[in-house]
Formats: sequence, structure tokens, C-alpha cells
Amino acid sequence: MCSPSTGAVEDPYSARFHLSQPGRHPGGALPVEGLQMDQDFAHRAVMVDEVVSLFAPVPPGFVIDCTVGAGGHAEALLDAHPHLCVLGLDQDEDAAAAAGARLARFGPRARLVRARFDRLAEAAADSGAGPVTGVLFDLGVSSPQLDRPERGFSYRQPGPLDMRMDRSAALTADEVVNSYPVDQLATVLAAGGEERLAGRIARAVVAARPITDTRHLAEVVAAAVAARGRRRGHPARRVFQAVRIEVNQELAVLDAALDAVPGVLVPGGRCCVISYHSGEDRKVKARFAHWATGGCTCPPGLPCGCGAVPAARLLNRGARKPSAAEVAANPRADSARFRAVEWLEAA
Repeated sequence: MCSPSTGAVEDPYSARFHLSQPGRHPGGALPVEGLQMDQDFAHRAVMVDEVVSLFAPVPPGFVIDCTVGAGGHAEALLDAHPHLCVLGLDQDEDAAAAAGARLARFGPRARLVRARFDRLAEAAADSGAGPVTGVLFDLGVSSPQLDRPERGFSYRQPGPLDMRMDRSAALTADEVVNSYPVDQLATVLAAGGEERLAGRIARAVVAARPITDTRHLAEVVAAAVAARGRRRGHPARRVFQAVRIEVNQELAVLDAALDAVPGVLVPGGRCCVISYHSGEDRKVKARFAHWATGGCTCPPGLPCGCGAVPAARLLNRGARKPSAAEVAANPRADSARFRAVEWLEAA
């Protein structure tokens, strides 16, 4: 139970949907009033109305906002639903500070843990949050991370080859770009960026080493891609996404986090994922389908004879997309895909 930017927009989601080192942090919830806000960390949360509506029917308890960011979704949930509390997780210290300041007015209804979201079960246990009636993931990179050259996420501005969401983590973009063998680098580009020219780009990067900063990397990639390969935007955007995903191990972390959801979510609770990368969405779609069928292996259209028991029900057919009005107001929302399930049984 609960206790009482303007100009050109860089698309952070390069492997877009087609139209038809883990940094560990000490456990325990941080008092939000004890965090100082970074005034420049301003991020517009995506599909807020949909998130607020989704969690309205859940029982009283905690929603774990696994990517609390600047606190936009968390604030909207706490304002709209007095029966809910929020446990916010984020591995970025700037995000944790921003969310802390934004959510301080909610007192004990808002708790924060600086942690990567594959630690959601541990964070919930250590912070005393419970019952957990909701889990929310808003994946990808935030606008403040992308817009600050010193973080190294942007191909439009010179900055260090960093790209760490948790700046205490060991692996950086510099190591990926300047140390990975060509075959390993090509695999990273193909998996994380769905880059069809991964081999060519990897060879060009290795030949140009040492790559000194983000602008240098963008120039090397652009020179390696023929003009016809640039029709879908700047050729470096997929490469930067792939390197960022490798640095932060985003796809592996998502797998581990989804594995943890059944162990924390109570019956009647809901899990929502907003994803921006087709690889992420495929993982979420497959996991939700497995929960909704109980892993049934029977032929489609026939009664289940394998004894599978569904653990969840899908709350919408396919993935929902942002409204045209939201995309017009926030172009970075364009790639968002929203999926949700309701839990039927205890884990």
C-alpha cells in the first residue's frame, strides 16, 4: 500500500519502425527531496495520456518507472492516481537529480533508486516498495543525453566518444570504435543499428583509427556510404545508435528486465513498454505473446492441448502509436511504439 528544443531535431532512434557494464549502484530508495535538480535536464515524456489511462484500473500500490528520466511519466501518474506510488529507477545521475526535484512535492509517494532497470526486483525489495501493481519502461536515450555534446551521443556536434548512460561504467564508445576487431564491430552495427552496410562501415572505421571524437566518427561513416545509402537520413545515425546500444548493453538489459517482471507484478497489475527501436519492440512483442499464451505450442486455431496457462492478457492489438498531434509537437515521439499487458496470476 502507498505511504501518505528548437531547430533541427536529431532522431535518436535510428533503426526506425517501418510504416505498413552494467553500472551497479547501492540499493535503497533515495529521498527525492535530498536530490538537487540539474535545471538543464528537461525531457518531454512520450504518450503520457496513454500511460496515465493504462494504469488507472490497477490496484493500489507502486508503479516501478524503470526509466524515470526527468520524471514526466511519474509526475503524471502521481497527479492523476492518488492510489498509486512510484518507484523511479535511472542509472543516469543527472536524470535522478532532475526527477528528485520534480517529484519532491509528492513526499513518500515517490521514491528513487539510482540503478539500471534490470535490477527492478532488487530495487523494489530494498526500497520496501510493494505491492507492485505496475511496471513502466520508456526505452531509448533521453533528449538531454542526446543534446549535450559532452555526453557523446550526438553525431551532429563534436564530443568525446563516451555514450555511457551511467558514467561510472567501464565500457565507452571509444573502446568500441577504436578497439573492437572489424568483425566484432560489424556485428555490433548490424545488430544494434540494423545497418545493411555494417561490414563496409566497420572496415572504414578500422582503417581510419584512431577516431578522435563524435564528429570524426560521423565523417568517416558518411564517407563510407554511397549517396543512395543516405536517403533515410544521416548515415551516421544508425551507427551511433548501434554503438550506444553496445556501450550500455541495452538489448541484453531489456531481456533481463522483462525476465524480472513476473516476479514482482501482482495479479491485476500491468506492464507497459514504450520502445523506439524495432529490435526492442520485437523482444517486447515476443515476451508479451509468450505470457499471453502461456507458451502454448499448439497449432493456431485449434484448442490448446499442451496444458499452457496464460499468465497475462494483451491490452491492445499490436503496438499503439503516438497521435499525429503529439508527433507534430514532439517529433522525437514519431518512432514510439506502446505495448501493454495485464497480469493474471502470481509469479
